[in-house]
Amino acid sequence: MLTSRTTTLAANLEGLYRRHHKDMLFHGWHHIYFVAKKAVYFAKEYDINREIVEAAALTHDLNYLVAANSKPEKGKALRVQYLQDAGFSISETQAIDDLVMEGDIATRHANISDAAKALSDADTLFKALPVTPIIFARGFTIENKIDIRKLADKVVGDQKPLMDKGIYFYTDIAKEKYLEWAATNLKMWENVRSALDDEDVDEMLSIARTLKVI
Repeated sequence: MLTSRTTTLAANLEGLYRRHHKDMLFHGWHHIYFVAKKAVYFAKEYDINREIVEAAALTHDLNYLVAANSKPEKGKALRVQYLQDAGFSISETQAIDDLVMEGDIATRHANISDAAKALSDADTLFKALPVTPIIFARGFTIENKIDIRKLADKVVGDQKPLMDKGIYFYTDIAKEKYLEWAATNLKMWENVRSALDDEDVDEMLSIARTLKVI
């Protein structure tokens, strides 16, 4: 962690997430720690306050502890509590909360701030990792109480417009190293949607559910 404040914040949040590890199968501490580390790394590309970026990354998904499949706004009260307990001022806390909102994948656009770009690239990268759909996709459906079709619709709905607009990633570092992964991942989820529309696949999945295989 970059500073004593983010060290304290991370320690407090790690304890929180570990207490809720059975519920946070996708957005758990493994995700938060990865995003925080990568956000600081991507932030090096800009002249910005990396401590604020790190704090935003550490607190960006607290909404999932409040309600399944919720928006970042739901996490505001928890963000305020943990940020202020770690020593962030009221004005800093508001700036961090604004940054979390700005970097959200569902609403971000081409003209977000550099700090939001670093945060967004780190969070989006976790979704694009080749291991994520294999290891964590089922965890996402359980955590958020949705089925695989809704997850596929969400992934494609959120990510395809960003890919088409050339803003899947913002930083040169992320584009150069991870954009191929992202494109492959998106294509896979498009194929998942197509497969779910196949009658034979649908029948096979129905049998599997009956047998409690899935």
